[in-house]
Formats: sequence, C-alpha cells, structure tokens
Amino acid sequence: MSNDTVSAPSMALLRTSDTPTLEDWGPCLKATGEQMNTSGTILWQGEGDAQTGVWECTAGPSRWLLDTNEFVHIVAGSMTITPDDGSPALVGPGDTFFVPKGWSGTWDIHETVRKLYVIF
Repeated sequence: MSNDTVSAPSMALLRTSDTPTLEDWGPCLKATGEQMNTSGTILWQGEGDAQTGVWECTAGPSRWLLDTNEFVHIVAGSMTITPDDGSPALVGPGDTFFVPKGWSGTWDIHETVRKLYVIF
C-alpha cells in the first residue's frame, strides 16, 4: 500500500446569502451604446476558456458572438436577449438559460445584471 496522497481541486462555494466582492473588470467591450461597466469574480478556472464565476454589468445594449458555450443563472437585474435568428426573451432573477457556442445576437440590459456563469 502506498502512502502517496492524491489532492483534489478545492470546492468553490457561494451561498445565496453571500454577496461576493467583485473586481472591476472595466468597460464592456461588447457595448453598442454608452459605456457599460463590468465587474466580477472567477470562482474556478479550468483548462482553456473553462471557468465559472459571478459577472455584473450596468445597463445598456450590447452585441455578442460567442466562441464558447455559456450556462447562465440571473441573480439580479433584467435584460432582453434577442438571437439574430429568433424572438426576444426577457430574463430576470431566478431565470436560467444556456447559450451555445456560435450564438449571435443582442443583450439589452435594462438594469444592472448580476449572473452566475459557467463557460466551457
């Protein structure tokens, strides 16, 4: 029997009652109108682009073309998501959605949005 130990990655825990301290991530580069400011914290960083965390962005319109898959859960705020080839959807606190790699369209943030995300 070996005495070697195997270490596993640490668990990232974010309780509903927690309000994590967010870092200033600067202006949203996808904004199509007035400057939108972003902040966030990365809870886990994997290989390549894989990561999970908390992202917050101030109100305004933006245009996106995703080069990764993204799973999103809205914690606060609201926005209308409109795919180039589909109908708009209003999302807000408690809503969860998935956006596949290659998706393109607009996010019109009505009030500051805070989301939990997983990018893979």
